[in-house]
Amino acid sequence: MSVESGLRGSADMVVGEADTAAAVGSGDVPVLATPRLVALLEAAAVAALRGALDAGSTSVGTGVEIDHISPTPVGWEVHAEAVLESVNGRHLRFRVRAWDVRGDVANGVHHRAVVDRERFLARATGA
Repeated sequence: MSVESGLRGSADMVVGEADTAAAVGSGDVPVLATPRLVALLEAAAVAALRGALDAGSTSVGTGVEIDHISPTPVGWEVHAEAVLESVNGRHLRFRVRAWDVRGDVANGVHHRAVVDRERFLARATGA
């Protein structure tokens, strides 16, 4: 595994009706839902690891600590970045940030763990 601090990844999206708090049930307003924002931040972390994990390995999210500080309306583009801050065995800690044309939308930390894909799936399905 060649996972080292400093790896960076990014992800982008345009907020659609299906991405709103009203649509996903996390509120009743037509702006980017926090759960959808978390998924975007996770996608940035996954992008940072692309090509860095051994064959047969993958990563899974284990925790998210974010401040969702600004609403983003439907039709606006949101950008996310994840920077790998630390590696402790198979445990990874990313600093994450999202922003739109007005500025910061979210800041925080995302934790992931490197796992053997086949063993993880076998455990998940009870096989």
